[in-house]
Amino acid sequence: MGRQEESKTAGGADFYAKVYEAERPEVFFKSTPHRVVGHNTLVRIRKDSTWDVPEPELTLVVTSSGKIIGYTIGNDMSSRSIEGENPLYLPQAKTYDGCASLGPCVYVTDKPLDTNTTISLVINRGSKNVFENSIAINQIKRSFEELVSFVFRECSFPHGCLIMTGTGIVPGHDFTLKSGDEIRISIEGIGELVNTVQ
Repeated sequence: MGRQEESKTAGGADFYAKVYEAERPEVFFKSTPHRVVGHNTLVRIRKDSTWDVPEPELTLVVTSSGKIIGYTIGNDMSSRSIEGENPLYLPQAKTYDGCASLGPCVYVTDKPLDTNTTISLVINRGSKNVFENSIAINQIKRSFEELVSFVFRECSFPHGCLIMTGTGIVPGHDFTLKSGDEIRISIEGIGELVNTVQ
């Protein structure tokens, strides 16, 4: 809903509504390895964006054959002002240096996560909590296997890949990240990913 709202004036609201109901999910390339940072490091917001948010996401660890072997935490940093101008600007809003964070570990398991597993997001500014929310992974619309099957259609991953599953937590249009903000994303059973905005 947030993405429909942000792109309404550009005519993108119907665009996003259709993809949410379509058979084919929205799948896009997020980042090359050198643009990804780890736990306790700096993430970035674009200098040419005025509305920037973290997007906490359960991330699938997938082998070259398309098998899910584990999970980690992902922070899909997003420049919503750029994406809101035009949905075709999505690559610019999503892919830039320091646009993603992964960690703090990989939880390796051959069992699916409990559907009641909770993802939580906390943003601190100085000593003040400025945003907090959580959601269960059972709110993710598509099954993980379905997402993997679409990512692997006509694409090979000789070393496997990491697939962020989408977010159910996005701060509202009245909030934007600032330099120095601390982003804490936790997922039960995996841990907590912490980053500071550069």
